Amino acid sequence: MKKVKLLDTIATLKPIPIERLQLVEDYTSIESLPSGQVGTIVEVYEQEEYHYLVEFADTQGSEYAMATLRADEILVLHYDLAIA
Repeated sequence: MKKVKLLDTIATLKPIPIERLQLVEDYTSIESLPSGQVGTIVEVYEQEEYHYLVEFADTQGSEYAMATLRADEILVLHYDLAIA
């Protein structure tokens, strides 16, 4: 797996329950963040296992949620073809 870096664009691989989210007031009625949500890595925590603080924003750039996610909960998105 490619090393996840600060400011990488990711998508969630599974729903993230509300208990793990920090939400902006307008979104507090949701039950979870669905799989496939796109976010940006804003902090990398190097512990026994890597964790990533991810910011989720709408198409106008307004943040609506943040969550700390594990590597197995995210997929790094690529805009250019990466040749192995």
